[in-house]
Amino acid sequence: MSESGERVERRPRRRPASAAASAPVVDRSRSYRHLLNPFEPLRVFSDDQVAAIHAAALQVLENQGMRVLLPEARQTYARGGASVDESTMMVRIDRGLVANSLATAPREVTLHARDPAHSMPISGRHVVFAPTSGPPNIMDTQGGKRAGTLQDFCNLMKLCQSFEVIHVLGGGVEPQDVPVQFRHLETARAMLMLTDKIPKVYSRGSPQIADNFELIRIAYGLTPEEFRSRPYVSTIINTNSPLQLDIPMGNGILEFAAAGQVFIITPFTLAGAMAPVTVAGALTLAHAEALAGTVLSQIVRPGAPVVYGSFTSNVDMKSGSPAFGTPEYVKSSIGAGQLARHIGLPWRSSNATASNTPDAQAAYESQMSLWGALMGGCNFLLHAAGWLESGLTTSYEKFMLDIEMLQMFAEIFQPLGASSDDFAVDAIAEVGPGGHFFGCAHTMARYRTAFYTPLVSDWRNFGQWTDAGSHTATERASTLWQDTLRNYEAPVRDPAIVEAVDDYVARRIAAGGAPPVS
Repeated sequence: MSESGERVERRPRRRPASAAASAPVVDRSRSYRHLLNPFEPLRVFSDDQVAAIHAAALQVLENQGMRVLLPEARQTYARGGASVDESTMMVRIDRGLVANSLATAPREVTLHARDPAHSMPISGRHVVFAPTSGPPNIMDTQGGKRAGTLQDFCNLMKLCQSFEVIHVLGGGVEPQDVPVQFRHLETARAMLMLTDKIPKVYSRGSPQIADNFELIRIAYGLTPEEFRSRPYVSTIINTNSPLQLDIPMGNGILEFAAAGQVFIITPFTLAGAMAPVTVAGALTLAHAEALAGTVLSQIVRPGAPVVYGSFTSNVDMKSGSPAFGTPEYVKSSIGAGQLARHIGLPWRSSNATASNTPDAQAAYESQMSLWGALMGGCNFLLHAAGWLESGLTTSYEKFMLDIEMLQMFAEIFQPLGASSDDFAVDAIAEVGPGGHFFGCAHTMARYRTAFYTPLVSDWRNFGQWTDAGSHTATERASTLWQDTLRNYEAPVRDPAIVEAVDDYVARRIAAGGAPPVS
């Protein structure tokens, strides 16, 4: 692959311009790699209400059940004790089977990287950020909106590599210039060669999953037994709400559970459309579907790692279009986090917006989404950077604007100092009434490292900003992503591993690849 020889330079944040030579040079750098959220999660339901939603979801599974389209999945449910009606493909799951499955699902999940320092815990107070995944379109201010290409996918992987606050990978954009039977091969190779971060792949049938597993195993230098011994990759399993599990998603649960890899079971429930119009009703449906997927995984392999995913929002009741970053989206996120903790599973949420361009709407809807997810205590944030147009477009500029917001949340998570030096009593005495703290000893010893330095924001006054060209945040973001790509260097790779990965991809392409299963 032509990209594989490139090298990467880390640029997690920009540093302040140099100041007085007399000031001490102190590196303010803080690691954004392993984030811990110090705040107690917000709540929208009481404990009794959460338990009642869980009980209502159990009632749905017992009395109505899930339609499961994959015969092997129905057979697995039957083997585990569920009631299966083959004529209707309906699977009914009693609460005892749910309880037994939740007892074996692990409370702590870690995604392992080739470098152990890059492994990512997904549980407790840990927070993991993954970029936007899956849009078919790409957008930037110069080229406008267009179909995504493999080059765009590679560019997004390079951007992910360049910012430490992106912890694991996502699909970025769907390369429309690569046939679907080969696409998983090219995207997996790009993830493994252009970054040193943990990959995420799609569940589009056993042949594609097998290819992805084999490429990861080759790139990491693992035996088949070592690969199956702990999680190295994740996937998203979306139910077809309401109450249906389709063939590729059922297949994905079976394959990932059997291999001991992480699947994130995520019902996509839009209140008023494919879910009840009330937040509590939409969450009841989503919870039932998530429980059904969890049960299937634990029948396949007790202890298989599963993450509870939520993607509940509302629709515009005038047009039927999805809406994101709404008050209902925020409350649904917080409520989903409560349900995940109620059953003891790690929780995935999202940074989403319905805006069609990286404008003020995109910013405030994303900020609302982030507050709901992060203040609700999520462990895995998908679509953390780049999402636009309700998931139909990835934006280069929005990626950079989101990186700014993610880094600011990462700084909010950092502990505050509260020592006697931090109280600054001597500095207050030194300055006295009516003075200022710009030049006092306490400030001079700390000013280089005291505050977060923005990546995109421009804090100059109007005159200085005007003299510099009056660039908007979106314009500055455009310059930043292009500069980052110019300065990118790929991680060092063993030539033998590069050759082995390239050889596998070439052989599979020559053999016709693997069409997705539908």
